[in-house]
Amino acid sequence: MTGYREGMTRFPFITRRHKPDLAIDLGTANMRIVVPGIGCVFDEPSLCCFEDIGGRSRFMAAGAAVHAMVDRAPKNLRVRRPLARGVLQDIEATSKLLKHGLASISGRARRSRPRALIGLPADATKAEANALLAAAEDAGIGQVELVREPFAAAIGAGLPVGEARASMIVECGAGTTEIAVFSIDGQCKTRSVRIGGQHLDKAISEYLQTKHHFLIGRQTAESLKKELAGHSSKSSRTENAVQVKGRDLRTALPGMLTIPYSAFDPVLEKHFSRFAEAARTVLGELSPDLAADLLDGQIIATGGGFSARFLADAIERECGVSVVLARDASGCVARGLQHLLES
Repeated sequence: MTGYREGMTRFPFITRRHKPDLAIDLGTANMRIVVPGIGCVFDEPSLCCFEDIGGRSRFMAAGAAVHAMVDRAPKNLRVRRPLARGVLQDIEATSKLLKHGLASISGRARRSRPRALIGLPADATKAEANALLAAAEDAGIGQVELVREPFAAAIGAGLPVGEARASMIVECGAGTTEIAVFSIDGQCKTRSVRIGGQHLDKAISEYLQTKHHFLIGRQTAESLKKELAGHSSKSSRTENAVQVKGRDLRTALPGMLTIPYSAFDPVLEKHFSRFAEAARTVLGELSPDLAADLLDGQIIATGGGFSARFLADAIERECGVSVVLARDASGCVARGLQHLLES
């Protein structure tokens, strides 16, 4: 098991005797596994289900099979999320999820204990990194190397991180949002805000409960968030309305609420303003030359596409700089890891 080193951003694989067999983008919402020469061969929710038997838990399922169980499982079944706010919170669940992923791609990683490259949040502590390494070892992974996720995302988005000019990534994940500036393959500035797309789900639910006395589940909140992204222009949100199914707290019965998309504008503005302020702080700490480089359109937003689009707009309003939404924004970390595997 490879150890953790502070400040790492990438690994010069060309100097190593053995390259990793696969790469893992272990996200708060989804886990993706990438194999060199093929690409992403596994993409399922980061979820595990355990059964409580006499005070002891027994592993039942992981990944896609668990998604429909969220908020629907009986009392003896417990759905657990291996990660929270971008970092590992449950070693047992993480190990089971990794084992499930490896079993699903059996035959594509040719080793019994494959070497792996795993993404890590930019602000992960040594303890958090070591917990991830322990879970990977328990899952049957051999040598592990860690790479900072913003760096992988920047490569996957096509930013010129190796050139002697600044490029900036805003990586919006389900559990954390990271802002990083790179130049000559190095990390110049970084800032992490440990809230992400799942916190927006919660904010939407709380808004409906407080303002309309209407209760919705986590999956409904996530679907509503995606609906809002499909009506990102203000004119579209003003003219159109969405129907939301849930439980009316005034009657305690199932019900349906019709509400204009524009009613959610204050929720979106409050949520994304925190990231825009963080981006402003990073930009304010750059040298004049690095700051000038970013005026040429070298800022890109990646991560969950529906969140990244709103985030790009918020940063443009707050900082007065152009932010481009990456192509296939949610797959940038996986593509970057594949590039590092194959380089």
